[in-house]
Amino acid sequence: MTDSAAATTAGVIALRNLGAQIDGQVSRAMAGRLTVVECTELIELVALRGHVLGCISDAERAAALADELVRRVPSDARSFLARARTSGGFHRFASALTDLDSAAALGGDRVAMDAERASIYLALGRYDEALTLCREAVAAHAGFRTLAALAGVYGERGEMDEAERWFEAATRCYRATSPFPLAMLEFQRGRLWMEQDDLRRARSWCAAAVLRLPAYAPALGHLAELDAALGEPSAAIDRLRPLARVSDDPDYATQLARILAGAGQTEEAQTWRDRAEVRYDELLARHRAAFADHAAEFWLTIGNDRERARPLAQQNLSLRQTPRARALVRRANGHAPS
Repeated sequence: MTDSAAATTAGVIALRNLGAQIDGQVSRAMAGRLTVVECTELIELVALRGHVLGCISDAERAAALADELVRRVPSDARSFLARARTSGGFHRFASALTDLDSAAALGGDRVAMDAERASIYLALGRYDEALTLCREAVAAHAGFRTLAALAGVYGERGEMDEAERWFEAATRCYRATSPFPLAMLEFQRGRLWMEQDDLRRARSWCAAAVLRLPAYAPALGHLAELDAALGEPSAAIDRLRPLARVSDDPDYATQLARILAGAGQTEEAQTWRDRAEVRYDELLARHRAAFADHAAEFWLTIGNDRERARPLAQQNLSLRQTPRARALVRRANGHAPS
C-alpha cells in the first residue's frame, strides 16, 4: 500500500453528514423548493448512501427520484443524465445509453456524459471504447475522477501494473476531505487484485477502505471473503453477521451462510441461506438483470442448485460480455474455472 493517501474526514462523521444532507434535501423537495441541480444532487447522495451501506432500497429510491425528475423536467439534459446513472446501477444499460443520447440532444455536459458512457461500456465489457473515452478525458483534464476512471479500465482489462500507476496518480491529486471517493477507490483496487488472485494485496486495500470508512458494506463484505480465503473464518463470520442482519442485499447473507457451512455451523448456515433465497426471489422479480449474476452465484454455492443458476448466468452473459460473466457461465455449465 501507498502512504500517499490524503487525510479525510472521519468516516462516521462523513456518513452522519451525508444522512443530514439527504434529510435536508428531502424536506425541501417535499415543499417543492428543489431546483433541477438540487434534485440531481439528492439523487446522487441517496445513491451514494445506498452503495456505502449496501442498501438496495436507497438505490431504488434514487432510481424513482430520477424517473420523476425526467417526467417533471423532460427538457433538461441533467434529468436524463441522472436517470442514466441510476439505470446503469440496475444494469439497464440500453435504457441508460438511450438517456445519454437524449441528454446529448438537449445539449448536456459532454464531459459528464462521456464519463457515464465510459462506465457503461466498462460494465458491458466494451473495454476498448471505455479506454478511448477515459484517455480523452485525462488528456482534457487530469483530475481525480478522470484518473481513477482510467485506472479502473486498465484494471478491468487485467493490466494491473498500468492500473496501479493511474490509481496512484488519482490518489496523489485528491484534495477534498470527503472519505467516500478515496474509500471507493481503495475498495476498487482491492476487488481488482482479488480477481488477480493476489489475496494479500487485495486484503490490504479492502482493509484500507474499511479503515477510512468503517461502515462501507461492500469493502467489509470483500474483507470477510478474503479473511475466509486466508484461513480466518471466525474473523469473516464476525464481520458478516452485522452486515447480514441490517443490509437488504442478500449477498452478505449468502457469504455468511457459505462460510458458516464451511466451518461446520450448519444450522445457522441454513437460516441465512433461506433468508438469502427469499430475498433473491424478491429482487429477481423486480430487477432481474441487476441481480442475475449474484443470484447465479448463490445457486452455484450455498443454494446448491445448478439448474437454477444456469439461466441466470446465461442472462447475465447476454447483457455484458465480460470475463467474469463468461466464467460464471462456465461454472454454471459444470466446467472448472479456467
